[in-house]
Amino acid sequence: MKQLFLIFIALYIGFSNLCLSQNDTLSVMTYNVLHYGDGCQGSNSYLHSKLKTIVQYTNPDILGLVKMQAIKINSTDWNGISPVGFADSVIVNALNAAYPNKYTYCTLTNLSNDVDGDMDVLFYNQNKLGFVSVINLCKIQEDFNLYKLYYKDPNLITTNDTTFLYVVLNHTISGTTTSGRDQQDSTVVKSLQSSFYHLPNLITMGDFNTHTSAEPGYELLTTTSDTSFLFYDPPFKLDHHLNYPLNWNSNSSCSAYLNTTTRQSSSVPNSCGTNGGDKDWFIHILLSKWIANNFDYIHYIPNSYTTIGNDGKRFSISVNDSTTNGKNISAPPNVLNAIFDLSDKYPIMVKLGVTFNTTGTGPANPITSINIINSNKNLTIYPNPTKGVFIIERNIAIKQTVHIYDLTGKLVLSQTINDKTNIVDATNLQEGVYNVSIFEDTSLVNKRLVIIK
Repeated sequence: MKQLFLIFIALYIGFSNLCLSQNDTLSVMTYNVLHYGDGCQGSNSYLHSKLKTIVQYTNPDILGLVKMQAIKINSTDWNGISPVGFADSVIVNALNAAYPNKYTYCTLTNLSNDVDGDMDVLFYNQNKLGFVSVINLCKIQEDFNLYKLYYKDPNLITTNDTTFLYVVLNHTISGTTTSGRDQQDSTVVKSLQSSFYHLPNLITMGDFNTHTSAEPGYELLTTTSDTSFLFYDPPFKLDHHLNYPLNWNSNSSCSAYLNTTTRQSSSVPNSCGTNGGDKDWFIHILLSKWIANNFDYIHYIPNSYTTIGNDGKRFSISVNDSTTNGKNISAPPNVLNAIFDLSDKYPIMVKLGVTFNTTGTGPANPITSINIINSNKNLTIYPNPTKGVFIIERNIAIKQTVHIYDLTGKLVLSQTINDKTNIVDATNLQEGVYNVSIFEDTSLVNKRLVIIK
């Protein structure tokens, strides 16, 4: 093990002078699929064909399906209605039928044993992403899970370093009373705060059942004073198309972002969902500060937030209505019909840019107006690798704080320094690779530190 670790260090040093290059895009979609699997809206083969049509058009790399009918985890699981292996049938007959050998899904859980039988499932592009783990954050009525993925960086073999992306799927309690979903949101946030010192590259998405931006649960996520755990709703603080506070319930001024419902009638195509046309905003994709500010190789692509199939003229009418407000040309007719048939909610999507990590040297890009750089001639860390005690040498002698993070983004050590030459004691940290962050003049300098024992 020691030999492999030293080989890694040699690779790290050998590639440390290479610069970041190339880009990729991750398309992220979430969709409330209205008890997909319980037979209310039609046979599973019928619904598979509809999802295939939608996926063929949207081509997501990450797909969070919420409000699926609970799937049995094993043969002795009596809580689910959909049989063991139903997620595999979605893969075979819908997702990979659209794009062969592309999709797989994360480990299923049903710790809440939800009496309503709802389950959220995270599917992903296995050619771009790998699955690391799943942790339950909340099991009030439904499971709210934290999924950890890693990006299959083409330089992974040479750098032994990659970017992690965390996803939380949400389907909160519906209704005009907010207390139930506020409790779920609060529990999720508290669990995240116990897992991280600040949010890493993290997406929380799904059906939040929100009616206005003033709901306590939504405010806790998007306007919290604790900026380390702040999420951004793209149409607001990232794209600046909308402003807080906003009551979006039956508000035609934000029609392009409304996603509930796709159907005007309560009986067509079936009576399984709700009616009224596009009048509310339940589905959200919220992005952490690290993604919003392009801090660690993954960033939001401006104006990429899209309500699939909503051309902004669907207020009070169905997604495939061609007689009122003109023909919907935001997507092909077969896609609009599939959205109408599969669910009473619109799917929504964002796109994330990915920068390949060719150096193995940590966060690379701008955070707000601060210039993030990976090397600075005026700041040196040595020895590196170190057995724990190292020296920070810089060109200024003012009081500053050094922050050391592990590769999950967790703050593991802070130390105040005052002089141009400073000794930092990190002997309490385990062997591994860490990010060291410190302000130098007007820049936030990030360097990778390797500790060996």
